[in-house]
Amino acid sequence: MRSPAPAALGLLLLLLPPPPAEAAKKATPCKRCRELVDKFNQGMVDTAKKNFGGGNTAWEEKSLSKYESSEVRLLEITEGLCGSSDFECHSLLEEHEGHLEAWWLRLKKDFPDLFEWFCVKTLKVCCSPGTYGPDCLACQGGSQRPCSGNGHCSGDGSRQGDGSCQCHLGYQGATCSDCTDGYFSSLRNETHSVCTACDGSCKTCTGPSNKDCGQCAEGWAQEDGACVECDSTCVGCTGKGPGHCKECVPGYTKESGQCADIDECARPEKACTRQNENCYNTPGSFVCVCPEGFEDTEDACVQTQAPGGEVAEGDPTRQPSREDL
Repeated sequence: MRSPAPAALGLLLLLLPPPPAEAAKKATPCKRCRELVDKFNQGMVDTAKKNFGGGNTAWEEKSLSKYESSEVRLLEITEGLCGSSDFECHSLLEEHEGHLEAWWLRLKKDFPDLFEWFCVKTLKVCCSPGTYGPDCLACQGGSQRPCSGNGHCSGDGSRQGDGSCQCHLGYQGATCSDCTDGYFSSLRNETHSVCTACDGSCKTCTGPSNKDCGQCAEGWAQEDGACVECDSTCVGCTGKGPGHCKECVPGYTKESGQCADIDECARPEKACTRQNENCYNTPGSFVCVCPEGFEDTEDACVQTQAPGGEVAEGDPTRQPSREDL
């Protein structure tokens, strides 16, 4: 069986349904409704200072009612709501144009918030801010201040979600009113909870300085009532400096009560095991290097240049001498 031609294959790919990731990007009914209302409100702003545009505005307003609440203005607003290729917007507008007209001509004064009247109360595709789910229940922490103002309520303002809180950095708990490790409560009352970052030396704290630590962060130790930074040679410490290490980092060992560098190159057992290889000690480690005139290979340092600058025997770059011939 022959494989399809590139052009035919490209056409086939275009006809396939979009992958799940693209399908997931489709706007929810609430989002589409909110976008339509936002465009309508913008249309009201854009037409706020206009009039009928005729030669006798006073007569027109007396005979046709004021432009501000006229069908002419409504038509100008609705004509600019949807882009030419925005099928979903056109479909929503066509389906509910009667509702928008009723609100504009008769209900606007009693229900000035178009989003609340149209999307929440009439179409029932959204919820009021601070509420969620099919029945528009109050979010955790209450609808006036969901999640204590320190997080996002799942489904807030929509008919979706479960009302649980996703807390901002530094906050935790069902209503995001508690502080996580690394933060302390700097303000708390019946309506507000504010968590502020601890000093970098603290794992837990009751205030902003290194003297307010409940526990020191990793790499720090309690000394004279404050958390001080451990020496770089320490794994845990009881105070400042290499003499207060609990344990030493790899490459260091306790000597005379403090962590000192191990000279791996001075040990009886060779640290660098390849033939002709030199060992150089470094803080906490060592490096193995081929000397000058030697080539680095996997198993050994191979001499490429004899002392005095002559090419070494066995070197493929060496030219044969009369003795070799």
